[in-house]
Amino acid sequence: MLKICKIGVLLVLVTLFYSCGKKETQEVPLGTVTRGTLYLDLYEEGEVEAINSISITAPAISWRYGNLKITQIVKDGAEVKAGDTLIVFDPSEVQKGIVEAESRLEISKAELEKMIAQQESDMEELKADYEVTHISQEISKIRFESAAYESEIKKKEIKLNLDKADIALEKAKEQINNRQKIQKEEIKQKNLSMAQDRGRLDEAHETLEKLFVVTPSPGIAIISRNWSSGNKFQIGDQCWSGFPLIQLPDLSALKATVKINEVDIAKITKGLRVEIKPDAFSDSIFHGTVNSVANLAVNKEGSTKIKVFPVEILINGTNENLLPGLTVSCRIILDQIDDVLYVPLDAVKLEGDKQYVYKKTSGGYEKTEVETGANNSDYVVITKGLNEKDKIALIDPFVKKDEKKKESAKEK
Repeated sequence: MLKICKIGVLLVLVTLFYSCGKKETQEVPLGTVTRGTLYLDLYEEGEVEAINSISITAPAISWRYGNLKITQIVKDGAEVKAGDTLIVFDPSEVQKGIVEAESRLEISKAELEKMIAQQESDMEELKADYEVTHISQEISKIRFESAAYESEIKKKEIKLNLDKADIALEKAKEQINNRQKIQKEEIKQKNLSMAQDRGRLDEAHETLEKLFVVTPSPGIAIISRNWSSGNKFQIGDQCWSGFPLIQLPDLSALKATVKINEVDIAKITKGLRVEIKPDAFSDSIFHGTVNSVANLAVNKEGSTKIKVFPVEILINGTNENLLPGLTVSCRIILDQIDDVLYVPLDAVKLEGDKQYVYKKTSGGYEKTEVETGANNSDYVVITKGLNEKDKIALIDPFVKKDEKKKESAKEK
């Protein structure tokens, strides 16, 4: 009789087991129905920048010295003092230009000295010729004055010789004057050429100084990115005059710039609160507000057709861990809904046009239909079907582990 009773009890237990529906087949993570404020937010990565900063650009140099090539550059993020060297460019071409300019100048000086000596010699020769011609003219004049008793033919001959001597003397005088003008112009041209040589030499020395770029003020040196490679400038890179190389930010006022896709940009308005978490210091949270939203979209990356809108966020306060160039995760709080019930988003399942959760009961889990409201990336509002502090499964408790793995693989 006792044996029959035990069998009956066992049958009842089995019946109860199957009457409760499917049994969970794995350890199930649980969530709790919570009452409170749900924040509607949007997460996006950005980069910290200084609102004000000094931009150190590549120096402007003449084309004759070739391209600017970096041979030394300050460490990214290094603290610098006024007068410290930030960057050095290859000076070899400029030094070569200095040597060439000095050589040309020395040659020009030697040519000028030679020219002056030759001019003096030529002038002395012309003056000697003038004196000889002048003496001949004086002799002709004396002969003419003493030819009173000569025949008419002789007088004419003497007069012609005097005229000839006068012409020769005038010609010799003109030659001296013309030679002086020519010599003056030659010296002027040579001096202009030497001035150009001096100018190029001075330019080369000034350029050499420009190749050693120093900081005008103390700060943190933030190296800019080379647009051709996408990486920060480094030794061996070439750049062009005027290109920004290093930023010296004012750390007293910082901002973060994020790029919001065109689907979400309508949600972003000036004044929205933002939580900012540096990737390098994930345990630190800073606060800020949306300051501006760009009116025009830009390409997200290079040649991609995805459009994004730059959004500027002002960061409240400063911190030694918050430096320009850091990547940060920005949580933009779009809105908040007070005094609502909400559950983890993963707990809500969709079947057709109905939503349901698996609520934990004393006997296992009960499939419960719910109605939902707004949601963020983690939680969803429950408007009907659950009560505060109810426990719910975050996964389907009746799916076998291997089936769960297959479903996860399909979702991926």
